[in-house]
Amino acid sequence: MSTETIVRFDKVSFEHSVNKPILEEVSFSIRRGSKFTLMGQNGAGKSTIFSLITGEKKPEDGIINIVKGVSIAISRQVIPRADLELTVREFFEKSFEKKTYDIDVKIDDILEVVNLKGHTKVHDRIMKTFSGGQQARLLLASALIQNPDLLLLDEPTNNLDKAGIAHLTDFLKNYKKTVIVISHDAEFLNAFTEGVFYLDVHTMKVEQYVGNYFNVMADIKARIERENMKNAQLEKQIQAKKDQANVFAHKGGRLRLVARRMRELAEDLEEDIVEVRKEDKAIRPFIIPAQQDMIGEILNISAFTTLDPKTHKIVKHKAHISLNKNQHLLLKGPNGIGKSTLLEALASGKADGTKIKEETRIGYYRQDFSTLNFNHTVFESLSESMSIGGEKIDQEKLRAIAAAFHITSEFIYTKVGSLSEGQKGLVAFARLVMEKPGLLILDEPTNHINFRHLPVIAKALDEYKGAMILVSHVPEFVEQIRIDETLDLEK
Repeated sequence: MSTETIVRFDKVSFEHSVNKPILEEVSFSIRRGSKFTLMGQNGAGKSTIFSLITGEKKPEDGIINIVKGVSIAISRQVIPRADLELTVREFFEKSFEKKTYDIDVKIDDILEVVNLKGHTKVHDRIMKTFSGGQQARLLLASALIQNPDLLLLDEPTNNLDKAGIAHLTDFLKNYKKTVIVISHDAEFLNAFTEGVFYLDVHTMKVEQYVGNYFNVMADIKARIERENMKNAQLEKQIQAKKDQANVFAHKGGRLRLVARRMRELAEDLEEDIVEVRKEDKAIRPFIIPAQQDMIGEILNISAFTTLDPKTHKIVKHKAHISLNKNQHLLLKGPNGIGKSTLLEALASGKADGTKIKEETRIGYYRQDFSTLNFNHTVFESLSESMSIGGEKIDQEKLRAIAAAFHITSEFIYTKVGSLSEGQKGLVAFARLVMEKPGLLILDEPTNHINFRHLPVIAKALDEYKGAMILVSHVPEFVEQIRIDETLDLEK
């Protein structure tokens, strides 16, 4: 592998706005041909680092050196809303600065890589007509089609089913150029990455580790334990010096000089105390209260439709699904078969062949967060949910619930659209707590969420007492949740 450094951050600082620092004198380098993970808490600034590398954002201070001629392509977490109205051809044309005459051939070749080839008249299809998983593959393909020297992937496994993740993993294993990935999927990362850039949300600096995901987590844990142990020993010595100083100070005469020396020694030791890195904390355990006084059948599904991912034709099916209070349904099927379409129809009350009990309050977690008003502040969004749940606006309670989801006072008056995707997900969960739904509909609730939070979320869903429908491609997450019935759309 080449040892040439193609990207170097030298004491780079960045602020989102005045008094909102994200990076503080960050320094690291990226070698040609290396494959690294970029990790950190939701909102730490991982996507900001990508934007600084591409030149979309400029640093407040410091220098970013990129070797002349290095081509960079990025696959973001979501397709920009304006691009959803484009055809596939128009979307891919935006990936190139100059007009590409054999674009259809290039599109076909790259769709093979992301396991999307074979769709009817794919070049002229509108982007928004694809499922969330298919859109994730198209986003990925728009970066891969450029064959860049440096490939930046922001949560590329979000919305991908098992086959999609396997296809992507094989491609990245064989990719000869440089790759930096933001992801929380340990198995995926361990298959091809050689180390981790860890962005610490507290120090706002990047630490570099070599090894796979689990090696890095073990290194971080061991370092924190060593620092805590060293600090404990120092504090013991400091207290001993202070105790001696107090004894000598009361004896007068020359012993007062000894007391002063003891205090000076204690102060010197205090300067040696290491600032232990605060480990990223999981969100606090929470409960999603179920709507009160719900009796009998809440949801009945007697028929549903699926979409043939290749022919794009609608197929009708019969079903016998009945959900009462405290019953959980898992909805399964590959990308593009119509899971999100069915969930959206259920949430809007327009799904043919389904019946939802009158006056049922529906809590809907959409994978693209389009149930959130991006122009609302977080406070306005949560206040709205509190009203939907039948409560008067209680600022103290609202802020307490928000804080449990790491939505602190510095974010409470930020517009939802300005939050990171992970922070939007946490706002969406806080809203569900306040809405107290009778029917909970969740479409890929692990997307964008920090891995530390997932066991807490799984426990809240496992204990939810209302009727619930869940779609998730993460088996380890689903295994932690009580499932009473499964509807596999493919079968």
